[in-house]
Amino acid sequence: MFTDNTQQIPSKLLPLAAVMLAGTVGSVTPLQAQDMTAEKTLKTVTVKDNAESPTAAKETLLVKKTGIAKGNQDIKDIPQTVTVLTEKLMSDQNMDDFRKVLKSTAGVTFLAGETGEEDVRMRGFSLQQAGDIYVDGLRDAPLIERDTFNLDRVEVLKGSASMLFGKGSTGGVVNQVNKQPFLMDQNEINVTVGSGNTRRLTGDFNKQTGEDSALRINALDHKADNWGARIDKKGLAGAYRWGIGERNEYSVSLYHLETDGRPLYAQPWMVSNGGTTNNGPRNSGANSTGTLIPVLDAKNYYGMASDYLRSETNHLTFTHKHRFNQDSELKTSVRAGHYSRDLLGSQVGFRNLTQLSGLNGSTELSRSPKARYGDSELLQVQSDYSGPFQWLGRKHSLIAGLDFYDENASRNNNHTTGLSNPVITVGAPNNGVGVTDPRIKSPSLFFKSQTLGAYAQDTLHLTEQIKLVGGVRLEHFSVDYRDVQNYKVNKSETLASPRLGAIWQPDASTTYYTSVGTSYNTSGDTYSYGVGTSLAPGNANVTTLNTPPEKSRNFEVGGKFELFEGKSLLGVALFHSEKYNERNTDVDSAANQYLLSGKRHATGMEFNFAGRITPAWEMFYNHTWIPDARIDVSSATGNMKEGDRPGLTPKHSASLWSTYLVAPMWRVGAGLNYRSGQTPLINSTITTQAFTTVDAMVERTLSDNAVLKFNVSNVSNKLYIDQVYSSFYVPGAPRRVELSLKTLF
Repeated sequence: MFTDNTQQIPSKLLPLAAVMLAGTVGSVTPLQAQDMTAEKTLKTVTVKDNAESPTAAKETLLVKKTGIAKGNQDIKDIPQTVTVLTEKLMSDQNMDDFRKVLKSTAGVTFLAGETGEEDVRMRGFSLQQAGDIYVDGLRDAPLIERDTFNLDRVEVLKGSASMLFGKGSTGGVVNQVNKQPFLMDQNEINVTVGSGNTRRLTGDFNKQTGEDSALRINALDHKADNWGARIDKKGLAGAYRWGIGERNEYSVSLYHLETDGRPLYAQPWMVSNGGTTNNGPRNSGANSTGTLIPVLDAKNYYGMASDYLRSETNHLTFTHKHRFNQDSELKTSVRAGHYSRDLLGSQVGFRNLTQLSGLNGSTELSRSPKARYGDSELLQVQSDYSGPFQWLGRKHSLIAGLDFYDENASRNNNHTTGLSNPVITVGAPNNGVGVTDPRIKSPSLFFKSQTLGAYAQDTLHLTEQIKLVGGVRLEHFSVDYRDVQNYKVNKSETLASPRLGAIWQPDASTTYYTSVGTSYNTSGDTYSYGVGTSLAPGNANVTTLNTPPEKSRNFEVGGKFELFEGKSLLGVALFHSEKYNERNTDVDSAANQYLLSGKRHATGMEFNFAGRITPAWEMFYNHTWIPDARIDVSSATGNMKEGDRPGLTPKHSASLWSTYLVAPMWRVGAGLNYRSGQTPLINSTITTQAFTTVDAMVERTLSDNAVLKFNVSNVSNKLYIDQVYSSFYVPGAPRRVELSLKTLF
């Protein structure tokens, strides 16, 4: 149910941040002036707060408001493509891992990194390595494991967005929205068992502790052997919220997730033309041409028994929201987080396979160990104001804010000794052979950065139907970097990023828009610098890397339409994303210095639909079509040269999920996930196979407090390449059957 909390809001002194920011935006409303005088009586204000239960929140796939573009805006008022994946969508399909959520987001692809460090791409541009994944609007650490047990929804903003989020955000931004306490007592337990000896238990416990306060705790225990690729995750998230619905609202939350599993690091692929291959084209001739074919069963685990992937995420967040009135608020958040990742994995390859026809159960495989460790600490402070005001006879909607990030990170690319182990064959996966950790401890690279940003965007209501959008961010980024050879870099940049747009809303259910936004990627986005061989190592050697940030821009024209009496939202957009000064190696330089001489682009269309078609029929669909993508300028003469299509940029990627209430107690669902062929990051002469997977669900309501659900994912047991690298791939999950029981009390 939805509860409207109508309360007499007490008059209180404004917080310091509110006073400072309010002074910069002028007189917002008469109500604010009243509040500044304690003896005056404040009129009654109706505050609407989402105090409904979790089950009510799961009743739809449609979300009309989002915080992805700061504040709490209607999606139709954001002049870019926005996709929201709700808790119901994730629950219907048992999306327990964040990768599954991203896979259902059109335009997203995955690079299988050399050390198992998954790099997420959107429209062919990196997200995760650039730090474009957020939690409740604050930057999440890259290269960590994630789970959905504490997520209310996932919001995706596509296209350049540095005006809102700062450095990075070239292909888009993904924001994970955590569950919040609400004014009701309700508890939920969900138990899932399934293929691969999966056992997952989640608990969601909400307790109203006072008239305006509540405590919510979410817990996770997930184990699976997955035929050798083991998963063991434990999570606990707690949040206490008070002042709910009042002028000043506070919350404090703690999040903990730890994993201790065994990764399916890599499997070797083959080329359709029967050409030679070992670990892939990098080791057997990069000029191979054809289609990459996954040839080993996705269930087969060929790594070591001693392989592991251990990660831990901990962060503490404090948030204060001050409401000036119903429409204006200032939200300030502070988060301190610690993140770690420790990997020992095996890259699997063929020993002596020369022809595709030579593959059989006795084909020998090699295993090469890889070891990596990463640790980071991140302190963030962010304050965002949103609200309307009148100026020069026109209505304006302002969003503005300040943010500060301080990060200390270290990464250790440990070397591994030569490995000698008994021969393993295709027909004998998961043979139980392990090794003593073969790592040779090497010096770590260290990365310390600070970012201070300020932004403001005004939406001018020119008429009742026409709005003009304009904003700009100024950001100062500084970094101290030292690599494993003790090369040092000190660097700082002051960057500006504008955003412009226009919106035409001829009626309440129709929106047309156009926009242009920019973004930039500093050299330190990935914790690495190409310092070059011209610098001598040593503690006294401090230099400034003179390669400026890469810059990108996104042009978009589209429309958003409320259909079926406002119960569904359709979005259609045409976009052109381009990185117009990409880093390239100067081949004429003896030191292999970097130049901003590269250029690439991706042009296509986005389609989004979410909501109800009839009271019984609900659908979610998103589709990215990129018919034109090209490296326009490059100094490379081999792989991924000028004129090639960029790697990890398929022409089509689409996701569909639809459910139907066939009887009062029975609901069925089915979906498709499609991705067309794509090239690896390096080799432009080979492509992966296109694939389509099918998922299905049957749900039976047992009582008012119990629901039984049966899921089958990848119904046809399709063997496909999910994450791809130039010399190996990670297969998509095989067919999985899962049974879930949810109880409320």
